[in-house]
Amino acid sequence: MSEHGIIGRWQIIAWEQVYDDGRRTYPMGQQVEGFIQYDPDGRMMCMLCRGDRQNFTTGGQWNASQDEKAAAYSSMLAYAGTYTFGGDTVSHHVDLSAFPNWKGGTQKRRIETIDAGQVALVARLEEGTSEARTARLIWKRG
Repeated sequence: MSEHGIIGRWQIIAWEQVYDDGRRTYPMGQQVEGFIQYDPDGRMMCMLCRGDRQNFTTGGQWNASQDEKAAAYSSMLAYAGTYTFGGDTVSHHVDLSAFPNWKGGTQKRRIETIDAGQVALVARLEEGTSEARTARLIWKRG
């Protein structure tokens, strides 16, 4: 897939992580929602969440219970920045992230073309540890 082929908005279909020991997980459940967007000017953003997120019942976004705020954080991933394209890899250069450790870093994703309307973004995570795994996110144009 060329750089121009990735430009646009992609809806998430599935996010699966397969650990080297055979475990298989779905970080945002099997009803994941969200999108990734690549703009022609080199900017990108990604927002993913569980499809079954619960509304707060103990207050608003600032004064809800710590448990509800922790559950909200654990059920969503969001980041934005710029991207560069090289071969079959897209590199996300993170300017802002709900996970503060990503700010200023680069997230590399290998692009696998599934068909004309779908792609998979694949990453190796925590290589060399007991949590080493391959994350595979499948997206459809839209």
